[in-house]
Amino acid sequence: MASKTDVFQSPDYFQVDDLLTEEHKLIRESVRAYVKKEISPIIEDYAQRAEFPEHIVRQLGELGCFGPTIPETYGGGGLDYISYGLMMQELERGDSGVRSTASVQGSLVMFPIHAYGTEEIRRKFLPKLASGEWLGCFGLTEPDHGSNPGGMLTNFKDAGDHVILNGSKMWISNAPFAQVAVVWAKDETGEIRGLIVERGMEGFTTPTTHGKWSLRASATGELVFDHVKVPKANLFPDIRGLKGPLSCLTKARFGIAWGSVGAAMDCYDIALRYSKERIQFDRPIGGFQLQQKKLAEMITEITKAQIMNWRLGVLMNENRATPAQVSMAKRNGCEIAANITRDARQILGGMGITGEYPVMRHMMNMESVLTYEGTHDVHLLITGMDVTGLNAFK
Repeated sequence: MASKTDVFQSPDYFQVDDLLTEEHKLIRESVRAYVKKEISPIIEDYAQRAEFPEHIVRQLGELGCFGPTIPETYGGGGLDYISYGLMMQELERGDSGVRSTASVQGSLVMFPIHAYGTEEIRRKFLPKLASGEWLGCFGLTEPDHGSNPGGMLTNFKDAGDHVILNGSKMWISNAPFAQVAVVWAKDETGEIRGLIVERGMEGFTTPTTHGKWSLRASATGELVFDHVKVPKANLFPDIRGLKGPLSCLTKARFGIAWGSVGAAMDCYDIALRYSKERIQFDRPIGGFQLQQKKLAEMITEITKAQIMNWRLGVLMNENRATPAQVSMAKRNGCEIAANITRDARQILGGMGITGEYPVMRHMMNMESVLTYEGTHDVHLLITGMDVTGLNAFK
């Protein structure tokens, strides 16, 4: 059952592939082949057991999925943003949790280390994160501060050549397995700073979050800091305020915009194939109007999202994309994917809830992806503020 052959075919209704370079297509094909060979045969089993397939970390590193836009000098891929988007699309086509692992590593851990760290920090951490020897996580969200991260309570105090860090973070992807945590905390003046906390530092623990109905094959946990001594060399020297963590989230949200469309494509492809094979009332259910309506709407939304994501990738490559544009694409991708997974489940009927098909797993995963890195409603208000110039958050 779990090892059914992965026969995915990517929908491309408007020939968006014509907008891609040969390199883009080769990168996409290599990740797609990896997902078909290594992820699809095992992921249902891991999700059913709510276990993280830790062995994929090294594989993702070897494949170049960690920090693809980071310069090659530091072990990254030196690739453009469309390449990064296509990688995330293919990984999430396999599973949102697998894409989360890569998104966190590249956009939330490696990006800030490269952008804000000292040269010493870059050389120490980036190559090992790129190869998958080390796994990283990103500590921003707290038990009482999710959509409003500026209210964070985690803080550190100066203690000579090091600082003393106290506080906690929650809903942290990769936390239970991470060797490295990029953490955002307030200094004694109340300013938000970034620092790197390493596994093994006394007082630093990462309890696992249990009982999830979503992202079951992804490792989620807390970060708890109890008088943790962090060397001052591990602080990002110049970045201050929310600009630091929000810039990381912009990069990660770009990956989610593409990734969520990958999940939508998988569900569409399965529902389309099933609709042609499933016979009721002496004919394939794909011949009935209401099933065709669902499939027609699915491919329309996927196509619109593909074009939006491609254009956003061009703007990212030209350094012209705004955080609000990324926000719109993230919200759009997640919303259409959530709707498509639900419609695909209906087309599959009772088969849609079993592990024989990935649809219900994608559907549950999308409930998390709708919420993390900016909820659906918060992203709507970001667009609202961008077009009106009026802030609805205050």
